[in-house]
Amino acid sequence: MMKPRLMIAGTHSGAGKTTVTLGLMAALRRRGYQVQGFKVGPDYIDPSYHTAITGRPSRNLDPWMMGEAAVREVFHRGSDDCDIAVVEGVMGLFDGRDPRSDEGSAAHVSRLLDIPVILVMDAASMARSAAAVVLGFQQMQPTVPLAGVIPNRVGGQRHYELVETAISSVSSVPVFGYLTTHPELQLPERHLGLIPALERGELEDLFTALAAVVEETIDVDGLLAAARRAPALAPVDPVLFRPPAERPQVTVAIARDHAFNFYYPENLELLAWHGAELVEFRPLAGECIPDGADGVYFGGGFPEEFADQLSQHNALRAQLQRLAADGMPIYGECGGFMYLTASLTDRHGQSHPMANLLPASVRMQHRLQALGYREVTALTDNLLLAAGEQARGHEFHYSTATMDAPNAWPYAYHSQGLRGSGREGYARDNILAGYTHLHFASNPNLAPRFVAACAAYRARRQSDGKEWPGCE
Repeated sequence: MMKPRLMIAGTHSGAGKTTVTLGLMAALRRRGYQVQGFKVGPDYIDPSYHTAITGRPSRNLDPWMMGEAAVREVFHRGSDDCDIAVVEGVMGLFDGRDPRSDEGSAAHVSRLLDIPVILVMDAASMARSAAAVVLGFQQMQPTVPLAGVIPNRVGGQRHYELVETAISSVSSVPVFGYLTTHPELQLPERHLGLIPALERGELEDLFTALAAVVEETIDVDGLLAAARRAPALAPVDPVLFRPPAERPQVTVAIARDHAFNFYYPENLELLAWHGAELVEFRPLAGECIPDGADGVYFGGGFPEEFADQLSQHNALRAQLQRLAADGMPIYGECGGFMYLTASLTDRHGQSHPMANLLPASVRMQHRLQALGYREVTALTDNLLLAAGEQARGHEFHYSTATMDAPNAWPYAYHSQGLRGSGREGYARDNILAGYTHLHFASNPNLAPRFVAACAAYRARRQSDGKEWPGCE
């Protein structure tokens, strides 16, 4: 497969790779190109920006969570009908799970997919030292296809000429222009109202300005040429979406609105591949579970920012409780887990009633409580995993959960991360919930097992002749 592609990587977090990525995507869209965005790592926020600019779902490429074969497949499927793929790196180019290797890093993905890498570096207050940085990155791992450099936070044209001359004197890596500091083009906070602002189109002016800045001082034509020089990719044997796809046999309701919006695209697509028709509903608007649904999936997001609004929709909460008692499969992760508990206490100390499907309460904290990759092992059979099976994912949250009866709490998983291990989540009968965002590509049984649970519930409901528990 010949596919023009580029990776925008950074020397470190904060070097400016997101700014360059978004500006380049917007500039390419202005030129009429169909652009497919990808993000290395488990992040949800940067893909949300990509999607808003390109109009196409951005996808994560994470070798640790997904495995190398799945990364290849996701890249092929996602970029099949686009003109150019733009991959945003994570942290610094070589930063991954372990300081002794580049596993899971942008460098890992660039080698895996033969993606030319454009290195964004913070060149503020640098001249010849910039050459040492570039030379070090070039020699650190020669198999990484370093195709160019873009100095960021340059003081102006004269400063850029000094930096470019220094780099060119010791390295053959081309310099594709530069960016100066633009305080007025700061991206908004990476939480709270970001998703609603994107969906309302409030950042369109920012994206337009980023495109103009990139076009002014960066050689976009040169970047396009570098992307087109990427070697052909060999066909892949699917490991996730193995034909044939199942015909729709169940309906799964997906909570999607400003409070619940973090889903890996492959999670939903794998459910559909294995026989689920996906129907969205908006809990924030008080919409109830769609009639005839056979299961519910509450993804992550920011329910804490809308806790008061969510708490006022008594009809939805009552319907969920009836469906849970009836045996409907219900899965919640992170924000979805928080919503399924009895109550959520916000940062101001105000408690709000939630769905009350789990005997626990959640309280927001002012400091980050968990961050990082997780490998979970099921403690018992549940909606996604059989006892002893494993899956991988990521955890990021500011809240803590307190169990009403900790000794009797039916934990879902044993969770292992770089900073330790412990029990996590809730699994009992038809309910599974936890803080970990699982990637369904990490275990081929996750999606079909959830669909099978939904099918069993559907068959039992039809056999019993029960009426649909509506929303009153």
